[in-house]
Amino acid sequence: MENIENLKSTTLAQIAAAQDLKALEDIRVNVLGKKGSVTELMKGLATLSVEEKKEMGKGLNILKSEIENALDARRQSLAEAELNAKLARETIDVTLPIRPENQGRIHPVSKIYEEVIAIFGEMGFEVAEGPDIEDQFHNFNALNTPANHPARQMQDTFYIPNPESDNFDDSYVVRTQTSSVQIRTMEAKRPPIRIIAPGRTYRSDYDATHTPMFHQVEGLVIDKNITMAHLKGCLYDFVKAFFELDDIPVRYRPSYFPFTEPSAEMDIGCKKTKTELKIGAGDDWLEILGCGMVHPNVLRAGGIDPDEYQGFAFGVGMDRLAMLKYGIPDLRTFFESDVRWLKHYGFVPLDEASMTGGLSNNGGAAR
Repeated sequence: MENIENLKSTTLAQIAAAQDLKALEDIRVNVLGKKGSVTELMKGLATLSVEEKKEMGKGLNILKSEIENALDARRQSLAEAELNAKLARETIDVTLPIRPENQGRIHPVSKIYEEVIAIFGEMGFEVAEGPDIEDQFHNFNALNTPANHPARQMQDTFYIPNPESDNFDDSYVVRTQTSSVQIRTMEAKRPPIRIIAPGRTYRSDYDATHTPMFHQVEGLVIDKNITMAHLKGCLYDFVKAFFELDDIPVRYRPSYFPFTEPSAEMDIGCKKTKTELKIGAGDDWLEILGCGMVHPNVLRAGGIDPDEYQGFAFGVGMDRLAMLKYGIPDLRTFFESDVRWLKHYGFVPLDEASMTGGLSNNGGAAR
């Protein structure tokens, strides 16, 4: 037992004096390794009597446990000291100015968000938000979308099972449009209502002009005596301000959307060639958004009396707006996290878009 006490005091002293992890590992091998001091003492148990073996074995087990605990504690202390020393060596002075060539850029979609909100904010619109995961009532039913509508098919919509129900009609969806925010706004607020609902939307589609996740802004105005003329005037002012033109040809074509009646698609004038698309001039037309007067069934679903109130709604893809305004040919590149692409199409930080300070001209694209 005297050998055990001597070995204990010697080993614990060596552990406390170890200056790095390598020295600590050498101590562990010398004491607890296959040919270590404790291991050799354990091999000698076979030559002892039963009583001596019992007493000696107990002492060696206690010794081994104490040495292992001391090794772990010292290892943790040395690791922390090593980390602190590394952090001290690699300290970065964040107060230093960044290098111009390494300056970050604002993503075009983020820039479009700012521009759209700035324009409609000047018109008196409020920004409304809602959840990305929706129930089918707010995403489809309340928007007058019948059960057999193609938009509700599984090849177009991402469904999420409801853990509390096996009924498919109770499944959740990853919202296919921010129109669901319109319903939630009508449920929570009485007219007059004037809101835009920008945000992410999701559909099962992927090509040069479609991605499974994209950005959309929906607008809703509800009040007494709202007409199609108010809708046309609002959207005309928007496209003029957005494309920063004094005048722009527009036209409206009859269309169909379940949640509006009558419904229309808005086209803007442009000039198309094999190598160029110029907005605002020429004999060609480009579809830009869908719109219409809010369907009476949608107003009822939102708790609003369609005999007293009426309104208009519209929706436009913000990624598409960015492609048109800044000449970006492929939508998929928006989501590829390519720093070179962002450096080319991105915008200088801190130059916020505003109607008074300018939209895209305020800072400008970094290309």
